[in-house]
Amino acid sequence: MDDDTLSRAFAALADPTRRDLVSRLTLGDAAVGELAAPYDMSLQAVSKHIAVLESAGLVTRRRDAQRRPVHLDAEVLGELTQWIDRHRTAAEARLSRLDAVLHDPSSTDSPERAP
Repeated sequence: MDDDTLSRAFAALADPTRRDLVSRLTLGDAAVGELAAPYDMSLQAVSKHIAVLESAGLVTRRRDAQRRPVHLDAEVLGELTQWIDRHRTAAEARLSRLDAVLHDPSSTDSPERAP
């Protein structure tokens, strides 16, 4: 996943309405009208949120007879999760090393240590 795609995906998910839409789409595909039902906003406003998710590659719309259901692209969510996990693992390793030093300061070769 390139930096632009990653930035668009995280920017799209920064909005709570779009995060809620993604959460609801984990249950299955839905039409825009179905997705808009619980919100106190116009169908057009919900469509704009979906367009942002679509341009970020998180959802797709396909034609199904008269319907155009919105589909969550789980593969893109997986790529975001891998990116987060990679950085979480590195941060946890750093914190683990710090924790080891704090619990056993004699394990380091610090110049401030007394002989």
